[in-house]
Amino acid sequence: MSSHQFQHWTKSSRSSAGDNCVQVAFADDGTVGIRDSKHPNRAVLEFTPAEYDAFVDGILNGELRRPTAS
Repeated sequence: MSSHQFQHWTKSSRSSAGDNCVQVAFADDGTVGIRDSKHPNRAVLEFTPAEYDAFVDGILNGELRRPTAS
């Protein structure tokens, strides 16, 4: 079990009103938690601030796009 205390889970403003969302929260020590909103009591993926920043940068820079069919 995680020793981090994640509070204030948020999801994208583009997310629908349903529960099929990825949620993110930030611990006081900077650790970033990501969870599935359908199963909030299951395991939380934890990332360092640098790992999370690299992930977000990859999205913003288009590095994580799905391959297109040829």
